[in-house]
Amino acid sequence: MTRNPTAGIDIRRAADRDATRISWLDSKHSFSFGGHYDPANTHHGLLLVNNDDRVAPGSGFETHPHRDMEIVTWVLRGSLVHQDSTGNSGVIYPGLAQRMSAGRGILHSEKNDSWRLTGAESHSEPVHFVQMWVVPDESGKTPGYQQLEIDDELLRGKLVTIASGMPGHANDTAITIGQRNAALHGARLEPGDSIELPSAKYLHLFVARGEVALEGAGPLQEGDAVRLTASGGQRVTATTPAEILVWEMHTDLLGS
Repeated sequence: MTRNPTAGIDIRRAADRDATRISWLDSKHSFSFGGHYDPANTHHGLLLVNNDDRVAPGSGFETHPHRDMEIVTWVLRGSLVHQDSTGNSGVIYPGLAQRMSAGRGILHSEKNDSWRLTGAESHSEPVHFVQMWVVPDESGKTPGYQQLEIDDELLRGKLVTIASGMPGHANDTAITIGQRNAALHGARLEPGDSIELPSAKYLHLFVARGEVALEGAGPLQEGDAVRLTASGGQRVTATTPAEILVWEMHTDLLGS
């Protein structure tokens, strides 16, 4: 596993991720997940899961439970159908941010079969998405769901808040999460585009597509991630067309 010796910067390369590969699913895990457990790799800040998933058409995750977790899904290519026990259903596609608050308990399914909901012709395209879990402020809340389309032009060339529970983002065009110390930002970058990372106790930068360079860390390829502590202000510059996801977190699981 490649590490940068600079204090506060921990580079995790795409090839070093654990993976779950079965007939319908190719899932790469940034943290311990399912049968892949490493006590030294359970979270960063408030982020427990950063799964990079590809699901074959006509397949997906059957109905399963969650509890006390804020789950944000960001589709990169294709479409994903969400259905849950609170009556919410819909098709998630690139640019449509989705949050599910599991609260005191919820059941949901996620499948690549949008034609069954829309009546359109079936397709053969896998869906590629990143699913991220953060712990909530409080346990036992009422389960909830929210989605919001973020205009493509807004995402181009700058960092945009996708999901947040931080009071300072109350008036931004972001979906809300039940965690006042965390926010997810995203950007779509063309070669030469550059953004500045926010300052926070914990940052998690994930290169969802393409290649970028991080100031002080060097080149990063698709699937690479960087965990930063007590950091911010570094510039991320695209070297190819790229899409990045950045978690800004001001505490960790222990409240430190």
